Amino acid sequence: MGQFIDLKAADGFSFPAYVAQPVAKPHGAVVVLQEIFGVNAHIRAVADGYAAAGYLAVAPSTFHRVKPGVELGYAPDDMSAGMALKATVEALPEPGVLQDIQAAIDHAAQAGKVGVVGYCWGGLLTWRTACLLHGVSAAVPYYGGGITAPAEIARTPKCPVLAHFGEKDHWIPLDGVAAFQQAHPEVEVHIYPANHGFNCDHRGAYDAAAAALARERTLTFFAKHLG
Repeated sequence: MGQFIDLKAADGFSFPAYVAQPVAKPHGAVVVLQEIFGVNAHIRAVADGYAAAGYLAVAPSTFHRVKPGVELGYAPDDMSAGMALKATVEALPEPGVLQDIQAAIDHAAQAGKVGVVGYCWGGLLTWRTACLLHGVSAAVPYYGGGITAPAEIARTPKCPVLAHFGEKDHWIPLDGVAAFQQAHPEVEVHIYPANHGFNCDHRGAYDAAAAALARERTLTFFAKHLG
């Protein structure tokens, strides 16, 4: 359904983004932020899903500044490679990859109001996007790794936020989620009886019921704020 295009950040850096177009005139746009596995088949399918729901979907490669063409699976070696790439991106001088996300938002804005959704590391980037970037009307982080760290909790979102967590997620303990909720009563938080990565049907942690409910809530949230 989609294709890769090149976008350019404010510093002149060019990077690829997977773009999926809806069949009819879009009623807004959704920027999809990848996990630590690249803009792989799963993330492209997620973008296609938002296009099927009527949105222009844009999934920027947030690894491209440190390594082009990353497309990993979900085996242990892939996990190790993805964690290393994430650490390298996180170590970039500010604003780092956020300027690439801003370029994706600016491109997506041709379709109207822009929402951002991200998974795993992309969930953390979604939270930072909601707090630091402009042109975003709604943000939905899924099990954002690191989002419950004190430095992230201290941020203030500039747009409505809906956050999804799994109660069996060993990467994000529930006491951290509770601290996040206490600090941000304005954020709509949902906790599912599922593991980290429950939305991804390419990995063992996939939970069809939790994924379906989270997607329904996300689409309702986007319909409210992007319509």
